[in-house]
Amino acid sequence: MTKLESPGVVTSDRRALRGSLGVTAIVFMVVAAASPLTVIGGAAPLGILLGNGVGFPALYAISAVILLLFAVGLAVMTRHVPKPGAFFTYVGYGLGRPSGLAAAWVAMLTYTTIQVSVYGYIGYILSVTVASIGGPTIAWWLYSLAMIALVGILGYRHIDLSSKVLGVLLIAEVGIVLLMVAAVMFSGGAQGLSLEPFEPAQIVSGSPGVGLMFAIAAFIGFEATAIFRDEARDPNRTIPRATYAAVIGIGIFYTLASWAMVMAWGPDNILDEAAADPGTLILRTVSRYLGVAGEITVNVLLITSMFACVLSFHNVITRYQHSMSNAGVLPDKVAAVHHAHLSPHISSLVQTVTSIVLIAVFALFQLDPVLQVFTWFAGVATLAIAILMAVTSVAVIVYFLRTKKDRRVWNTIVAPALGFIGLIVSAVLIIAYFPIMVGDVDGQGSPVFGAVSWFLLALVVVFPLLGYAQAAWIKHRRPAAYAKLIDTIGG
Repeated sequence: MTKLESPGVVTSDRRALRGSLGVTAIVFMVVAAASPLTVIGGAAPLGILLGNGVGFPALYAISAVILLLFAVGLAVMTRHVPKPGAFFTYVGYGLGRPSGLAAAWVAMLTYTTIQVSVYGYIGYILSVTVASIGGPTIAWWLYSLAMIALVGILGYRHIDLSSKVLGVLLIAEVGIVLLMVAAVMFSGGAQGLSLEPFEPAQIVSGSPGVGLMFAIAAFIGFEATAIFRDEARDPNRTIPRATYAAVIGIGIFYTLASWAMVMAWGPDNILDEAAADPGTLILRTVSRYLGVAGEITVNVLLITSMFACVLSFHNVITRYQHSMSNAGVLPDKVAAVHHAHLSPHISSLVQTVTSIVLIAVFALFQLDPVLQVFTWFAGVATLAIAILMAVTSVAVIVYFLRTKKDRRVWNTIVAPALGFIGLIVSAVLIIAYFPIMVGDVDGQGSPVFGAVSWFLLALVVVFPLLGYAQAAWIKHRRPAAYAKLIDTIGG
């Protein structure tokens, strides 16, 4: 049944998402977005090589602490602001409607760029893998488009299907890494087991700023638990628990796995091994400790890990678009919910088309799928998410200082403030080392890399400005819609 709550604002039961997702299902989806095996196989070796070397594993633990402090504020907001818009809604309630809409567009930039970057990487991996086993040589972007189509099919259907697929893939990739960890520990590693990666001298060695950048990037996705609020079994309990479980679980796993990788080759040798070929370090490590069968398994799971990542981000983006449509920011049809699958199917189709267009543009400009598509846009996502979470921390503090709805000082002021400090420091470091993220690894500062860096950094400025401009337009032309701008339907 559809009703008109106020002039220009239509609501409907058919626009609300419903479900019975538990803590485990939501954790599977957001941890899958973090793509654990891809992080350990791709980002960790680069963090070791370009960052602080032996001390890199400690940065995962430091990042986890920063994000856990942020999660405290995020969790308390889910109890007092029962809406599924996450950053969009929380920033709006704390800092006003225009800031909320600006945050929404930054979130869309974050998740879209990280997803499309992985589409580029998975297309490349599939192309190389098929060719290596005697198959035809096919352009990477064709594989990327095939993956987009498969993700689109799953995203169109009920989210329970996506959560089951993600659950199976996540268990497999985490399982093989834990087997590697166990093998390294059982054998004693190359030079014996030690806590050398956690010594202060190692943590601050090399370029810890670059290392922290890679570490923070590895957590992207955990904060999306709140976006599944309407589909949670008991959102007031499920969402906070899923949030804490995700960040703690990811932090422990990354710290343990990267520590085992250092131990596998020894503190004296890990830098040389990473420098030899960071992209194959995980395969060589698994081959050394689990044999050829383990190496083949990891190669296959690297592909499924990336698939799980893009599927999870697809679900997150479609729900962001659904919330924004319900708030009158995107076209009304985007908020439609499928009568049988109970999914935001129109939003899913929109997101699928967006990915197709972006991959087509990258293919047209002949961008390298790894060095350009993956590296450039993962860099944008990393900076955007750090800024977005920092702003959300401020919004939490302002909201509870103003409303007095929750007087727990630690939950509403201290923890969010500490999280904000950590996130701002991270954002500053990311900006300082941004050329490395976009490929200027030799630090020569060529004009081409400089132009690319400025263009990509500009995206993080343009998107929130777009939100502020749209908020001003809606306020002037559609005051009824402006009044409900952060009150997304549901919950």
